[in-house]
Amino acid sequence: MSTHLFVCPECTQEIEVNDPMREAILSGGCPVCAASAEAAYFEAVSEH
Repeated sequence: MSTHLFVCPECTQEIEVNDPMREAILSGGCPVCAASAEAAYFEAVSEH
């Protein structure tokens, strides 16, 4: 499973997430401020 770093452009929160969490953020927005999320806001960290 991949690990990604999500960086919210609104609140600047950085969160390391796995694939299911990435999909949840893409669907529901930032878990901190609820800003819309796009795939460009994720950076691959590692793949296991």
